[in-house]
Amino acid sequence: MAMQLDLSQASVMKDEQGRPFIVVRDQGKKKRQHGTDAVKSHIVAAKTVANIVKTSLGPRGLDKILISPDGDITVTNDGATILSQMEITNNVAKLLVELSKSQDEEIGDGTTGVVVLAAAMLEQASDLIDKGIHPIRIADGYDQACEIAVAQLDKISDEIAFSKEDTSNLLKVAKTSLGSKIVSKSHDQFAKIAIDAVLSVADLERRDVDFELIKVDGKVGGALEDSLLVKGVIVDKDFSHPQMPDEVKDAKLAILTCPFEPPKPKTKHKLDITSVEEFKKLQDYEREKFTEMIQHLKDSGANLVICQWGFDDEANHLLLQNNLPAVRWVGGPEIELIAIATNGRIVPRFEDLNAEKLGTAGSVREMTFGTTREKMLVIEDCANSRAVTVFVRGSNKMVSSLYY
Repeated sequence: MAMQLDLSQASVMKDEQGRPFIVVRDQGKKKRQHGTDAVKSHIVAAKTVANIVKTSLGPRGLDKILISPDGDITVTNDGATILSQMEITNNVAKLLVELSKSQDEEIGDGTTGVVVLAAAMLEQASDLIDKGIHPIRIADGYDQACEIAVAQLDKISDEIAFSKEDTSNLLKVAKTSLGSKIVSKSHDQFAKIAIDAVLSVADLERRDVDFELIKVDGKVGGALEDSLLVKGVIVDKDFSHPQMPDEVKDAKLAILTCPFEPPKPKTKHKLDITSVEEFKKLQDYEREKFTEMIQHLKDSGANLVICQWGFDDEANHLLLQNNLPAVRWVGGPEIELIAIATNGRIVPRFEDLNAEKLGTAGSVREMTFGTTREKMLVIEDCANSRAVTVFVRGSNKMVSSLYY
């Protein structure tokens, strides 16, 4: 059932700033639609949504410029992205938005096509309703037509063989999907990146792909052609001290989620320092504990520390003196990815650290970007080659953020 206003008594007025608005009189004359009229009004709403995204469909589809209430600009021809940023109130139109989201989550492509197809079917249903056919009969007919179409597609479809050695057919499929995207001019490179990433994490025997093992990251700068696939993890951090080496070969990683600091009482406490000697004693105690912790790290065989929390300059200086590179303030998701990629164990209690819990990587290096001071950490040649990172470059934030 839909609600429709009678605008015959409406008038256009302007406020003190000259902005027009509509005044609708006689609100008591609202009309409620019933039966066929209500159904057809919903069909019109669905067609309106489809017409918005229809021009972005296909190889000659055009991009849409979307401006959010906050002023953020998005340029895209992806149906799911366009519909998700629209403010829609009609319930049937909302169903089309959810349809596009489901298509994006389940298949990853065809988000515009399903909306246009659904609206076209509703348009045909409108003609059938005009002929007196009940909507339930029309829905049953569509179900039967779907079964016939699926059976025919199964009959005429070909099984495309592929393997990790022969990916030519997969490349064609990927290029088709990328043909209407911004990366279409570099679709050869991006198709190869996508296929290499999927095949790296895929379990071909079980026909399963764990997309959680594929991290997509980006950095503003460079060209799209500078994008690359890293067989490992990229972390938006650098080594904790500028004098630490830029690269660590044959890295043994201690992955800590506990604070790298001297132990503290678990109860509330307050320490009163009344003299310089007491302050020096506290400094000596902290330095002694930091030295013990660093020695524990070295005894375990670690030559690189990944810490979820920060540590003060005293600890940082001692790590540098002991030739033990470290990275601090690494986020929780990155910590988990590093542990998966390096086959390491996350250590929540420093006392539990031992050689068996260390992760291994062939190389951990800092990656710089042109003349800027920004750096990122690249962990490559990991023990578990199934964790990969797609690193996207772009001339501005909008381009690089489209793909992560």
